[in-house]
Amino acid sequence: MLHINNLVCRVEGRLLIDNVSFALLPRTRMGLVGRNGTGKSTLLRVIKGELDSVSGETRIRKGARFGSVDQEAPGGPQSIMDFVLSADTERAELLEAAKNETEPEKIADIQTRLADIGAYSAEARAGAILHGLGFSTEEQNNPCSTFSGGWRMRASLASMLFAAPDLLLLDEPTNYLDLEGAIWLETHLKRFPGAVLIVSHDRDLLNTAVHQIAHLNAGKVTIYEGGYDSFEKQLAERQRLDMAMRGRQEEERRRLQGFVDRFRYSASKARQAQSRVKRLEKMQPIATIVENPVAPFDLPGPKRPMAPPMIRFEDASVGYEPGKPILSKLNLALDPDDRIALLGRNGQGKSTFAKLLAGRLAVMGGRMKYHKRMQVAYFAQHQLDVLTPAETAYTHVCSLMEGATEAQRRSRLARFGLGAQHAETPVGDLSGGEKARLLLNLIAFNGPHLLILDEPTNHLDMDSRAALADALDDYEGAVLLISHDRFLIERSIDRLWIVQGGTVRNYDGDMDDYRRQMGEKERKAPAQLKVQASLARRQDKADRREALAPMRRNIARLEAELERLRNGVKQIEAALAKPELYERDSEQAVSFNVKRTRTLKRIEEVENLWLEAQENFEQARNQ
Repeated sequence: MLHINNLVCRVEGRLLIDNVSFALLPRTRMGLVGRNGTGKSTLLRVIKGELDSVSGETRIRKGARFGSVDQEAPGGPQSIMDFVLSADTERAELLEAAKNETEPEKIADIQTRLADIGAYSAEARAGAILHGLGFSTEEQNNPCSTFSGGWRMRASLASMLFAAPDLLLLDEPTNYLDLEGAIWLETHLKRFPGAVLIVSHDRDLLNTAVHQIAHLNAGKVTIYEGGYDSFEKQLAERQRLDMAMRGRQEEERRRLQGFVDRFRYSASKARQAQSRVKRLEKMQPIATIVENPVAPFDLPGPKRPMAPPMIRFEDASVGYEPGKPILSKLNLALDPDDRIALLGRNGQGKSTFAKLLAGRLAVMGGRMKYHKRMQVAYFAQHQLDVLTPAETAYTHVCSLMEGATEAQRRSRLARFGLGAQHAETPVGDLSGGEKARLLLNLIAFNGPHLLILDEPTNHLDMDSRAALADALDDYEGAVLLISHDRFLIERSIDRLWIVQGGTVRNYDGDMDDYRRQMGEKERKAPAQLKVQASLARRQDKADRREALAPMRRNIARLEAELERLRNGVKQIEAALAKPELYERDSEQAVSFNVKRTRTLKRIEEVENLWLEAQENFEQARNQ
């Protein structure tokens, strides 16, 4: 269906695609994965003909119908339903021809073809796709112009799925979907009749919907059979074998070089030495595919924990217009160590509830009790706009550290995963992932008691998502998460709440139960066992966080002592650098030298204690 042969592509002088060749067979679904910035979207643009390559070619089978979701979302007075139906151009042309044709034979041919392509069931098929992506029956007849950009992108996706081309290209299709829409898309793509190439960081989509994984790394593409979990195992094994082979090669290189160095000038061994020189020249280094680790997220916990419950709702209601609540009969409690995911279809009120918790909305009725000193950090995708495009990441940090030194500010920025190469870059020039990383760290800068995350992973690659999950494991406050990323939910969350029927309630089950409710037909354990297992997991995670807390405090104490001791050495050395000290008070100079020696010795002792504490912490954390 798709053949890519010896493709080379550069963007702004940077080599992104380096002599890549692979094929996508008919009815095969392939996931294209790799770190942000490696060139995945660039490869899609080349395939679509939007970007010229330096050399090589991309070929789509002759006569094949090709489709992709454009970044230009639909607008105007056309209804969402009509927009989706218009994607089937053959149907539209045949229906138009049927209106004007007068010859009986041609009318019969047109009607036969319309029946063959299912033209008269098209509205039902389009409606099913739109419903799966979250559009209600009433919304399907609304004009495109009445919807937000995210919903219009859903309509673009629906139109391509309805058209069912022979080759479909998708670039992060779940970014505009809620969890329910993502689950529906996985199921739909499993039945999709054509070939699909999907760029995605959604682990569950790549595990469920694809046959192969194409891994783009350092300009090269390697194909792996199976879904993402299978790819990870195969990649780890390949990395292990490459490292072992590289070690053997380095050993052979040292042996050959040793022989050459020893006998280079020996007449009797000259020929053998020359032979080994040639072997060394022909020995190509084995390239490993071990990627640099991503920087961790820095999410400090609250300095003063709150007593439970931190927030309590008593028959509360909330909305935007007086007398018209979006959510009502809220009777919930949130504790300081809660890890909660908020489930429910878009439009049910998840974001409204998040804004209520964040203090952006007030209760309309009932009561919301909370600690007055409670600090809340709220992350939502639209909040990327609060970052000032013309300012740098460094200046954003400066506004939160007014009394700090430049070194302290840059050190804190480096903890964000934005080092020297990004510190002075205008925020407007940062990638979506870098902006999300900056904003996540900024809102959690002062150690909030509650962290509200509304779709935090949309711009993060797979490794960054895992790093965020690690940070949430270490974070000591409460978390409320709204996400379509089931990996993040299952990794980081202890409890599930569902927004449904105009209220929010506890969901007695786990993500497998919820997936089944959304249409997956799998055998499950009884609900009561699921509840018990969920409670046990929650208690286990809470116990682990409690057990790790003293170790974290000990590490922080040692780090503070190290900083104090190093500052003391700097002050002593500054005093010793003054010549007049030795002339004025030689005894004090001797005393300073003795104190410096003792302090350096203590620094060494504390560093050893810190290394031991850090190692013990990592071992305990990974158990």
